[in-house]
Amino acid sequence: MESKPNFWQRIGIQDWFLTNETQAKAKAPAGLTPEGIYQYIVEKFEESIKQLSFAQRVVFYHEFIISFNAEDYHEFMQNKQGIFGLIVQESVNKFYEILRGYREQGKNVVPSGSKWVFRLVSHPDYARGDKGFIGKLLPDNDMQKDDNLRVTFIPRQTGIAQTFDVNHEVLKGFTYYSEGYYELPYEDMLNADAAKGAKPEEGYARLETIFPEQQRSGLKMEYLMKDEEIIVSGKEETRHEAHIFRIPTEWVNVPHLRIRFNKADGKFYLASFGEMTTLNENVIERSDVNAPRWTELPVNSRILLNGIIGVNLFKA
Repeated sequence: MESKPNFWQRIGIQDWFLTNETQAKAKAPAGLTPEGIYQYIVEKFEESIKQLSFAQRVVFYHEFIISFNAEDYHEFMQNKQGIFGLIVQESVNKFYEILRGYREQGKNVVPSGSKWVFRLVSHPDYARGDKGFIGKLLPDNDMQKDDNLRVTFIPRQTGIAQTFDVNHEVLKGFTYYSEGYYELPYEDMLNADAAKGAKPEEGYARLETIFPEQQRSGLKMEYLMKDEEIIVSGKEETRHEAHIFRIPTEWVNVPHLRIRFNKADGKFYLASFGEMTTLNENVIERSDVNAPRWTELPVNSRILLNGIIGVNLFKA
């Protein structure tokens, strides 16, 4: 029976990193560390800016697929649940710091997507010590089969990064892990004044939610309510207007809530369209989107969506 070519044979680079067993044992690869992965992500982000930017426009990747050998991956994740989420948070903070520097130089820093996506994956054809990177401008965008991606691979033999074009079909060989997937909204945190602790933006209220899912455990999203009326919606929401607070999880309906500030009495009100909403442990009656029924929403309230997603409302 004819054997199938492996991943590296299919993209034509197997000979670049073939080595014998003696060499492999003599040069045992160092294990993965949080600092090493963090530095690798930041390095690839900076490289994407250099490769994609033009004129005064700063362009950068929004999705980062970091790939390793399966054993390296499991060894790294052992007894480190949640560590990749922390790496992601620090990486995004560094991204904003880098982009802030470009904006201070007068560059045009405008995102090509509305979120950051990080995936930690493995591939059976990767050897111990191998690592790779694939970046995308628009996370989870629909791609045609003839579209190519840029993949950067560091073989264990040379340690020198090589970059290739690969067809999207090649990605089917990768293994994706739920604990290795993180999605964060893109927030414009690039103003130098904000970074230096200037007076925060004014709004009517601040909403805060913390994800309960394992793959996002401990991640917090905040939203500043600048409009008198806003919509709280879920993962399938396609609109990106400023008055929409999109919580990227399937546990939130589309739409789920409308929150209104009434200037006449200085109070907040809530209308629910989701399957289930509780306000301070009291169930809110579901209403029609076209005929909302309003309930007073006290400041410092806790809202629970579908028994899973908690949203807190605080005075801004």
